[in-house]
Amino acid sequence: MNYKKKMKKLMGLLVCGVLMTLISACSSNPKVSRVDAGTQTDLSGYWNDTDVRIVCDSLIKACLDSPRVVQATAQLGRLPRVLVGTFKNDSDEHIDTSIIASTMEVAIFNSGKADFIAGGSTRNELRAERQDQQGNASEETAAALGNETGADFMLTGSVKTIIDGAGNTATRTYFVSAEMTNIESNTRLWMDQNSEIKKIIQRPKAKL
Repeated sequence: MNYKKKMKKLMGLLVCGVLMTLISACSSNPKVSRVDAGTQTDLSGYWNDTDVRIVCDSLIKACLDSPRVVQATAQLGRLPRVLVGTFKNDSDEHIDTSIIASTMEVAIFNSGKADFIAGGSTRNELRAERQDQQGNASEETAAALGNETGADFMLTGSVKTIIDGAGNTATRTYFVSAEMTNIESNTRLWMDQNSEIKKIIQRPKAKL
């Protein structure tokens, strides 16, 4: 009798253990739902994809429509060739500014108001490929050296933040600045700053 009771108890513990394991496994699986890529999502209060779109669209439009850039384009007699340089992260959080730079590149390309010149790692890969073709590809098909198209203007910028807070409430304001510079003369054609991104973040009070 004691043996049967012990076995029942053991079986009960085993069943409970299996059930607990299953419940734990189920609860640890994330719940995922798909949304439209343009949907605004603010979960943490930090910089996100919506902020990138707002800032880049606004700054590129302001840049290419600015009187100085329009005048410089008229003097060239053709579409200006623009190279996107570095966007520095001077904020208090980790921001992948390469996403800002690449979004700026797309905005410039799609505007139809400027020709985009590849730079950075893409340019280095292209140069390496051209060099590799010398002596390896036939003379008829090898890309010639020294025929790159030079850029007229370079777009650079930075991201900064101002934080204010009291108690469980904080505000985060992002300042994204951008500058268009004439590469040959180093003269600034355009400068602007977008400070449309301001967030109020309310954290839940700690429960005792």
